[in-house]
Amino acid sequence: MIILQWVRFGIAAILMIAGLLLLFAALVGIFRFNNVLCRIHAAAKCDTFGLLLTFSSLMIMSEWGIGLIKLFLIIAFFWLTVPVSNHLIAYMELITNPKIKKQCKMIGDPLHPATMTKNLTNGGQPPGQGAK
Repeated sequence: MIILQWVRFGIAAILMIAGLLLLFAALVGIFRFNNVLCRIHAAAKCDTFGLLLTFSSLMIMSEWGIGLIKLFLIIAFFWLTVPVSNHLIAYMELITNPKIKKQCKMIGDPLHPATMTKNLTNGGQPPGQGAK
């Protein structure tokens, strides 16, 4: 029984360290990249997976009960809200930043109604490739 507890502790420690390293990578990405779209991409990917690993570690170490359910609900809440909020921040940057075309390489004007319609009729493919 003691060996099983040490194995559980080891798995939780590995998950916790991996999660914290991913959260640190997100922090470095936020300060390293130069525009908001690159920063939000680094933060969104690393934060979501880092939080999953960190809270999974806490779930492994917690006892069966209401605490385990609360941790699972926290993970579900973060996995539903973090990508949506990051998408909204990136969309607001796209709308409000007049220098965005100089900072990022874009295909067409993503906010122009003709481009949106063309992307929808192409099956989501970039202009000129068509649906497969």
